[in-house]
Parts: sequence; structure tokens; C-alpha cells
Amino acid sequence: MADKSLPLELLAPAKNADIAIQAILCGADAIYMGASSHGARRAAANSIDDMRRVVDFAHQYNAKVYATVNTIIYDSELREVEKLISDLYRIGVDALIIQDMGILRMDIPPIELHASTQCDIRDVEKARFLSEVGFSRLVLARELSLAEISAIHAAVPSSLEAFIHGALCVSYSGDCRASFMNNGRSANRGECAQICRLPYDLVDSRGNVLKRESHLLSLRDLNRSNSIADMAEAGVSSFKIEGRLKDEAYVKNTVAAYSRILDRLVEDSDGKYVRQSIGRSRPGFNPSLDKTFNRGYTPYFLSGKAPSKGLASFGSPKAIGVKIGKVLSCTPKIITAELSASLANGDGLGYFNKDGIFTGFRLNRVDGSKLYPASPQAIPAGTVLYRNRDKEFDDVIAAAQPVRTIDENMVLRLVYDNRICLELSDNDGNAVTVTTTLERIDPAVTPQESPRRRILDKLGGTIYHAGKIIDLVGNYFIPASVLAQLRRDGVEKLDMARRINYKFGYRLPENMDVAFPKGDVLTIHDNVANRLAQEFYKSHGVTKVMPAVEVERPSGEIPVMTTRYCLRKELGKCLLTPAGKELPSDLYLVSGSVRMRVEFDCKNCRMNLYHKS
Repeated sequence: MADKSLPLELLAPAKNADIAIQAILCGADAIYMGASSHGARRAAANSIDDMRRVVDFAHQYNAKVYATVNTIIYDSELREVEKLISDLYRIGVDALIIQDMGILRMDIPPIELHASTQCDIRDVEKARFLSEVGFSRLVLARELSLAEISAIHAAVPSSLEAFIHGALCVSYSGDCRASFMNNGRSANRGECAQICRLPYDLVDSRGNVLKRESHLLSLRDLNRSNSIADMAEAGVSSFKIEGRLKDEAYVKNTVAAYSRILDRLVEDSDGKYVRQSIGRSRPGFNPSLDKTFNRGYTPYFLSGKAPSKGLASFGSPKAIGVKIGKVLSCTPKIITAELSASLANGDGLGYFNKDGIFTGFRLNRVDGSKLYPASPQAIPAGTVLYRNRDKEFDDVIAAAQPVRTIDENMVLRLVYDNRICLELSDNDGNAVTVTTTLERIDPAVTPQESPRRRILDKLGGTIYHAGKIIDLVGNYFIPASVLAQLRRDGVEKLDMARRINYKFGYRLPENMDVAFPKGDVLTIHDNVANRLAQEFYKSHGVTKVMPAVEVERPSGEIPVMTTRYCLRKELGKCLLTPAGKELPSDLYLVSGSVRMRVEFDCKNCRMNLYHKS
């Protein structure tokens, strides 16, 4: 059962400050973004000044800002990261999302800590340990089912964060060394080369090619828009959209879509749920998840098993889009098609060729059923066409100017000694009063309530929208300039009250008596890269620590990826079925210089990939 005391939070990604602000305007309750270094997306780093700009904007709406400092840290960088964290605390960042346990042994302010999905939180034991050592929130592995989430929720006091949309890592996050071992770019250092998106040959031990040039590790994108209520009931309070490298249009569209879903859940819950932030968002467009970048959608393992439609997108690691018709005939310059949707010049179209590989092209011009591609095409009649870029939709999002306002209630009173009093309050419990004294107040010749209401209602240029306005002055004349100044002074004071009353969370105490639940020996799976992380684990019962591969590169064959996704099952050749005998037991994935042995752990329903140096 979901914890009623925890508000629901829509957590949006942001590559930079401008995208973060747009996400908040479109309805995000919180933002996660990379600081100047040590974020798991190196290409999405932000300066302290930019982070401060986001913090100041977000806190107006009670929206939170979380900094990702979730790479492993080398010994030579400990002092640098320590200073970075102090700077983030000073500007008001609400929490750190971290992977490296060395941070718990740094001399840092009491900033709230969230355990990153890079911590590989996939069972109750790991979740309980991280909760005991001081993490306020756990970012769960994407692979977990509703039942597994519910079990963790019942076992820990920490709030739970789970992904609901965006790209999927084929490996358990934090347990992937494939990129580093194959080309030296570490996912644990924010440099993942995404080798899971490469085309692979599936070969046997003799070198026979069983499947050629297919994107065998490239998963579809996550979409849990139909499961938000179920996830809340299981104990998730923070709903996370993936995409710190995505553009502004993607973030605006996905945030607006999921914000509407959460609003409906709150409205239908009879007070059981509330949103973390406040303010009404008007994005200025009608969001559609189908029209933004995706590789085809999957709920992943939320039901406890792989969906029947499959998890991977063998034909392409890029966006496929939605079906819009089929080809009737094709010459290099003109495609005649039967269409189920109207198209526009500049749309992106594509199709699967005879080898099952997705091929895309841009549409220069459309004239009824005749399509004029930007490059020559040779598409067989009957081929299904997809649109993976909707130019008109993209233009609408780009032109949209989202607005988010907080209802402000006002009471205007006439008190003794010719004093005028304006009381202002918001729906978050903040209230202020401003007054002014006039030399005299005379009865008005004409009714004054409507003119006064128009003056008080002028809140443009602020974050407020006039809610209830109660005028108790009666039919007396108050100069418009006096009312306008009262309104401005009141808004300024209400802004100040909101800043003063903003509530921060803080780091929880560490239970020094709790033992690390995975035994007293740490392996390369635990990603220990510095002396402080070693000290942390040893203080919790670990006696031997094998360093991370980024610190000490091992020789021989090592596991580089652990995944709940099973290639055999995806191909319809599960070893637990008769069809499993149709594939050899020894299989390899090969793409150029990348070669990985595939191992199937049927007992645990997992797949492991190995690299040999």
C-alpha cells in the first residue's frame, strides 16, 4: 500500500538550465541534472551558476532540484568532489543522486542523499542496507516488477523512485563494464559508448553466423503511462523520466503528458495522493508520447515477465515512430501510398527493408497520396511506412510558451485610521499582509468593487494567478495607484514568505552496526574506485575489496553485462522450451572488434555477457 504521507513527484531530466525551467513550467515536480563534473552523462554537465538559476526558479513552485554526482570517483578526485558538493549545498540543491559510497566518508554538509540506479538496487537486502546507511531515497532498478517494488516498499522507510519513460539500458545499471572493456569508455564514469546499440552478428563457437547484422541488444524504450496508478499503489512516489541528453521538445512533451496523468490520478484519489509541487501548468500544446522520439515502447518487466510483443528493436536503434500507411508503388523520386494520417513537408518517414533493417528518409513534399522523398528510394509495394518525425507537431512544441501559475487569494479591508489592508495567501499555507494609510477616504460616486478587482487581478509578470478576491472595503474610493502598489508589495512579501518557508530535507544518520548484505568480499560488480569507498564498506563488515575495472583492469575473461533481458527468449529459443535446442549452447555477439560470449543463467532467468582481454 502506498504511503499516504509522501506526495507524488514527476521527476524530469534536464541537459541544461533552460530545459530544466521548461520542464518545471510544463508540470515537473522535480528536476535531476548533472553538476559540473561526475555525473553519469558527461555531456550534460552544468555550472554552479546554472544550477543556482534552476534552484531559484524551481523552489518558487516547491519543485525540487537533484544533482547527479553518480559516477565512481578516483582517489585523486576526492577533494574536488567534496568541494563540488559543498557548492551544491550552498546554492540550495535539494539532494545528491550518488553511486560512490566514498561520498558517505567525505567532509560534506548534511545534504540529502539518494542512491542512484547505478547502485544496482534490485532486491530487498540491498535496499534495506542503503536505507540503513542514510539514503532518503532509493532509485530502483528498471527491471523490477510491481511485486518486487511492493516488497521493497514494505521493507524500508526510504522513498522509492522508479523510471517510467525513456531509453532502457539492457544491463542492470551499475553492473555494465562492456563499454569500458571494449573501448575504454566507462559507463560508471559517464562515458558510455552505447555498444548495446550496435548491430551484431550472432555466431557459434565455430564462427557460423546464425543471425547477421541485427541490433540484438537494442531495447525498445520504456513507457509506463498506463501503469502509474499501479506503481503508486506499489509504493513508488517519484516517477522518473529518462533523458538527460534529450532536447527541449522531448522533455516538454513527455513532462506535459505524464503531468496530466498524475493530475488525473490525484483528482480521482479522494485525497489519497497529492503532488509534490504546486501551481497549475498550461504547456500550450497537446502532448503525445507517440509523436516524440522512441524506438517502440515496452513496459519492460513491470508485470514480472517479458511482454509478449518482445523487448528489443532488432531492426534499428533509432526512432521508428507510428504506422501511417503502406506503399502502393515507388519510383526513385515519387512514392504513391495509401495513408492513414496527413503528412507535412519535412516529416521523417521510414520502413523495414527485406532484411528487417529500418531505413529512414526525409519527406520533401507531399501532394495527396504522392510523396516526394529528399533522397531516391526503392521501396517494394505493400511495405508499411512509419513516421518518426512529425514536423508540424515539433513546430507546435517549439513555438509553445508554457505557463505555470500559483493561485493567489486576496482579501481587501478598510481598517481604522484610514488604513487599507490587503491580505494575500497561496494554497501552500503562506499568508502575508500589507497595509497603507491614506490621508482621507471618501465615499465613491460610482460602484468601486469591479474597478478594484481589475487592479488586483493584474498579476502578469509574476508566478501568480488571481484566485478568490474578497473586497470588504465597501463603496469607498481608493486611488488606483494605491491599490496597485499594495498589490506589488503584497506579491513581493508573498515571494519572500515562500522562500523562507521552503522545506529542505537533510542527510539521515548512518547505522554503523548494519552489515553489508552481500558477504564480506567485494568484487568488480561493486565498483569500488577509491580509499573512502573501501573504508565505508570495511566499516560495514567487508574484509576484502576487489577494485573496479576502471582502477585495475583485469585480464582474462570477465563478466561485463548482467541483464534480465534474454536473447534466446527474444528469438523464441528459450532453453526451457523444445525450441531452445535449435540454437547451439555456445553463442557469441560480434560487431567489428567487439566480441562477447553469451551465457544463459536459466535458474535466475538472466543473461550474462563476458569479454576476454
